[in-house]
Amino acid sequence: MNIAGELMDLAEGGLIEEKVDPLATSELIMDSYRRLWKELTEKESFELGERWRVGARIRRLNELGFDVEEYAIKTAANGTQIQLQPKVVDAGHHSRRLLRLTGLDAQENQARRLLNDMDAYRADNNPTLDEEFSAHLWVNEVFEPIVRAVPRELGGKLEPAEVVHEVLEHRWYMSEREDRNVPMAEAVQSYLDDELRHRRDEAEIMLTADSKTIGIDGDSEYAGN
Repeated sequence: MNIAGELMDLAEGGLIEEKVDPLATSELIMDSYRRLWKELTEKESFELGERWRVGARIRRLNELGFDVEEYAIKTAANGTQIQLQPKVVDAGHHSRRLLRLTGLDAQENQARRLLNDMDAYRADNNPTLDEEFSAHLWVNEVFEPIVRAVPRELGGKLEPAEVVHEVLEHRWYMSEREDRNVPMAEAVQSYLDDELRHRRDEAEIMLTADSKTIGIDGDSEYAGN
């Protein structure tokens, strides 16, 4: 009612376009608010083989600007229920948290994806463990095995954090597409065969980039150095 009333006042003052319907606009705003509230508070039930749906829920929260402060999975008679407690995060939050927990220095998007998997790992395997100790286990049992799985000839393609980030993304998309929880080993092999093997080395890209790509021309103060 307040939104519609304020819009009516603006319309009478000629401050908004005539085509704007105050009542319809207020309803659109309220519908958006209800969808946001549902996304933030709704409990979701799913089968044990549908764990990628957890990732889908977290992705939607991330896109809305929220992180997951608490992450719990509980088994009930009618299946398994996920409980997420969202919180608003500031810029650089994920990179700082990942560095604090693991010592890994990653870009914000990479860090967010790694942390999501780390939190899922803790909820599935060590829900009562200290966060720092569970993060250490995740590095040993998830992050490092993925990095070690990369053959020597593909080792120069990407940095370790980006490889793990892309493997986790690849696994999620595989699971969603095939409607099943794809095992990590299968996802890693699929990623190596279908994605990483066809990527150019990061060092090669830097060395072969043209001057326009890297932003350097003959008039640059760095030219010839």
